[in-house]
Amino acid sequence: MPSIRVDDRKPFDLTLRKFKHACEKAGIRQELRERQHYVKPTEKRKIAKRLAVKRAKIATRNAFLSKY
Repeated sequence: MPSIRVDDRKPFDLTLRKFKHACEKAGIRQELRERQHYVKPTEKRKIAKRLAVKRAKIATRNAFLSKY
């Protein structure tokens, strides 16, 4: 769990922004989203494969466009 020291001299908005950034960096929002409901291992593999294909397609497109 990320922790932030609160300084009374600084505005609360800055402290809140730092806390949100620390939570994002720790991956708390992503983990919460993943734990919303159970995903079967086969479904996880399907999603991972689909994302890998998408990344590869974008990489080949960018490589092709960078030649010209």
